[in-house]
Amino acid sequence: MKKSVMVAVAFVALVIGAILYTSLGGSNSKYRVEICIAFQGRTECRTARAATHNEALRTATDNACSLMAGGQSEFERCRNTPPTSEKWLSGE
Repeated sequence: MKKSVMVAVAFVALVIGAILYTSLGGSNSKYRVEICIAFQGRTECRTARAATHNEALRTATDNACSLMAGGQSEFERCRNTPPTSEKWLSGE
């Protein structure tokens, strides 16, 4: 097998490993929140985890707003809408 192919396979394995590690909670993600946001007649709820309180809240908000907003200006308005509910969960 060529050296370049082996390097490419190793790189892909490393990237997949990093994605799995962070998505399965292997990172320092001690804050976990579930938020619901009502925007333009729709409501979306999303859960997110992060290393800080603000990162978890922002990530959950962004995930919910990305499903409801029809463009960047709507996304920003949604992002600045206070959640209708906010539930902090254990980090696990």
